[in-house]
Amino acid sequence: MALVTSGNRGLGRAAALKLAEAGTDVIVTYRSNKDEAAAVVDAVIVAGRRAAALELDTTRIDTFPAFAATLQDVLGTWERDTFDFLVNNAGVAAPVPVGETTAEAFDLLVNVHFKGVFFLTQTLLPILADGGRIINVPTGLTRFVGEDWSVYASMKTAIETYTKYLAKELGGRGITVDAVAPGPVATDFGGGAIRDNEQVRAPLSGQAALGRVAEPRTSAPSSRRCWRRAPASSPPSASKPPAAPCCNPTSQAPHTCIILESRLAAPRTRETNHHEQARTDRS
Repeated sequence: MALVTSGNRGLGRAAALKLAEAGTDVIVTYRSNKDEAAAVVDAVIVAGRRAAALELDTTRIDTFPAFAATLQDVLGTWERDTFDFLVNNAGVAAPVPVGETTAEAFDLLVNVHFKGVFFLTQTLLPILADGGRIINVPTGLTRFVGEDWSVYASMKTAIETYTKYLAKELGGRGITVDAVAPGPVATDFGGGAIRDNEQVRAPLSGQAALGRVAEPRTSAPSSRRCWRRAPASSPPSASKPPAAPCCNPTSQAPHTCIILESRLAAPRTRETNHHEQARTDRS
């Protein structure tokens, strides 16, 4: 069973549908677009899996305990008391030039991209199954510089560091933690600039290894093995590597994939070319 934050649209929606295709029940969250979330639930059910949609504002950490209780209620109706996969997908894009950043814009980016991820994960850890998986979503803007993205990229850098520490500290429970940054993808994120604006799309396509912008469905993790829980009866060892990471090897887009396997003594990383532009939220 998987929980995908902001799973009502874009990459979150694509991930939810891929999970369903891989045989996983899915709960998606939404901030305000209830109808979009309901449509995802319907699509997952058509795919033969159970689904639910829950409202969640990831900037409101005071609501997380109540959200966890509601999530447990849903799990109970499915005769579960834990879930297997957490996909921290919720995001907001607010480009802010250096020297012109307001405290309000700064706090929004911090709350969505770091504080919300940190405290939601912490709140849900007691009901995340041993041997489960956590997926965080960073950005290529931590590796190259783009104008107006200093705060956004800084928060994503924090997420990458947090991912490493999660991987280390949750290793004893057999929980794998990955940070997966998709390449340029044609979604409605940022007002659909990559999807609809050729002036934005063309230069990004030129920087992509395959010379084109990807579609959400081809960028979402798709391997059935990706979403398989690690066997609780199989203790980790240096001679027994963990299951495959959640990167999609058939994706149209280049991607940065920070593979942080909690069951190894030291995290390992693999990186390829990545670029991202976005200007609004994924909720």
